[in-house]
Amino acid sequence: MSLKKETIKGFVWSFLQQFSTQLITFLVQIVLARVLLPSEFGLIGMLTVFIGIATAFFEGGMTSSLIRVSKTDTRDYSTVFFFNLGVSLLVYLLFFAFAPYIALFYKQPLLTDIARIYGLSFVFLAFGTVQNTILIREMKFKKQAVITFPALLSGSFLGVVLAYNNFGVWSLVYSMLLTNLLTSVFLWFSSDWRPEFIFDIDKFKLHFHFGYKMTISSLLDTVFTNIYQIIIGRIYSPVTVGYYTRANSLMMLPVGNISVALNKVVFPLFAKVQDDISALREAYKKIMLIVLFIVTPIIVLMALLGNELVVFLFTEKWLPVVPIFQIICFSGILYPLHMYNLLILQVKGRSDLFLRLEVIKKIILIFIILISVFYGFTALLFGYVIASIIALFINTHYAGSIIDYTMKRQLFDIFPIFAISICMGLIVFLVNNNLIAYNNISRLVISSIVGTIIYIFLAFVFKFQTLSDIRNIIKKQ
Repeated sequence: MSLKKETIKGFVWSFLQQFSTQLITFLVQIVLARVLLPSEFGLIGMLTVFIGIATAFFEGGMTSSLIRVSKTDTRDYSTVFFFNLGVSLLVYLLFFAFAPYIALFYKQPLLTDIARIYGLSFVFLAFGTVQNTILIREMKFKKQAVITFPALLSGSFLGVVLAYNNFGVWSLVYSMLLTNLLTSVFLWFSSDWRPEFIFDIDKFKLHFHFGYKMTISSLLDTVFTNIYQIIIGRIYSPVTVGYYTRANSLMMLPVGNISVALNKVVFPLFAKVQDDISALREAYKKIMLIVLFIVTPIIVLMALLGNELVVFLFTEKWLPVVPIFQIICFSGILYPLHMYNLLILQVKGRSDLFLRLEVIKKIILIFIILISVFYGFTALLFGYVIASIIALFINTHYAGSIIDYTMKRQLFDIFPIFAISICMGLIVFLVNNNLIAYNNISRLVISSIVGTIIYIFLAFVFKFQTLSDIRNIIKKQ
């Protein structure tokens, strides 16, 4: 199979896996949001940063290195497998020991038991990390989809059953545990590869040299991506954390899913053409424009119809989510740009530059937080958006210089997408304001349909090449 056909097939199956996974997750979250309290989601939100830090130690750089290098064998895989497993056990022991201090920090005693149980996920995930990496490296996304779907379905079913039987926050904990356990079990038994009792020092040095910088970068990103949940949890309450977590997850539904689905294909694709700057630049440009073309109007519509959307999905008790959601949507639009610029640094082996940029961006974020925290919760949110914009300029400058695709050219290429999205948004705003007499669902449906038609119409009128690219991908299936 040619690289082009393999890539297109990978896109389709990666999307199917990601969206089927997230569709189930989202539907379950809707059910749980109607049963559980915002404070119960907030308790899990308080642990997010600590879980992310722990996971980064054994899921970050070493597995990325396995995908990036051109040739691997069982010595590579076995070495990384045993390293990941050992680190996951160590991390869990540390997580178990420090759980009371996490609870003390947030002044929430229940977090001690939650953290100690939830932390078992680290060990479960470590058993299947290499097998999952092999599937991504070989672009076997159909097989990956078949594996993850039943695991998620089982965990989600357990979560709903427990929620309706008054298990509260524990329904979220046990749901995630079962999903992660079954995912690793299915990955293990569906893979032909088995670890051999090998730990090759030379292989370890090869992957660790690239991986440790990526791991540090991942740790920084995890801490500072979730730093708002830490600050909100410390200064405010679990309820406020629950609102912020719900707003962020709603924003990331289209942004994260499309970007992550493509990322699974894009990373190995970029790695295969990493020595051809022209091909790498063209692949990057096409993928970036496709993602932004899809994501931008969705985010604009969701922000404009925030009230209707939140009430429809989660009921009126979640209405305080709306202003939070509308503010952070600005940073959500920029998310794909951050991701693909940073992928360029990874495939070119510039983990040193990747780490350096992460440090610079986090220093800027700290400075912004120190200023905005004194002006209240809303100022904190706008500070996050400002930091995201500054980070975009940093990422595009350095990644663009590597592939000869400057920040100015990138912004010039994406400007038309933002322009027609803004035009669409203005019309939807006017339409929605004239639908006051209609019920919530009718306003949501009518405004969304109007916005979609206008956006596609404008794209046709101005002859967007991205429309043809998307149509070609669909036709070749």
